[in-house]
Amino acid sequence: MKTLAALLLAPALVLSAAPRPKTGPVRTAKEARAIAEQETGGQAVRARKIALNGASAGWEVEVRMSGEDRGWRCIVDADSRSVFTKTRIPNPEARKKR
Repeated sequence: MKTLAALLLAPALVLSAAPRPKTGPVRTAKEARAIAEQETGGQAVRARKIALNGASAGWEVEVRMSGEDRGWRCIVDADSRSVFTKTRIPNPEARKKR
């Protein structure tokens, strides 16, 4: 009986340990950079919080595209966790290693 209970509980334990997708607003520059990198395929070098849509906030992220002469400036909507706009810009300099 105990082994049957253990076998029935095992899948529930595995599913509860799985990483959950992020929900809620974007709170950090690191999260905003990750969203912009996923959208463009480049390397985010700068992120700053900006006002967006009056009440909600957003993030302006500059993305460097290696091997290209132009990068991207992405506006990430903090509420929807998506790229609001994407504009081509001169390629920003790479992040300096510390």
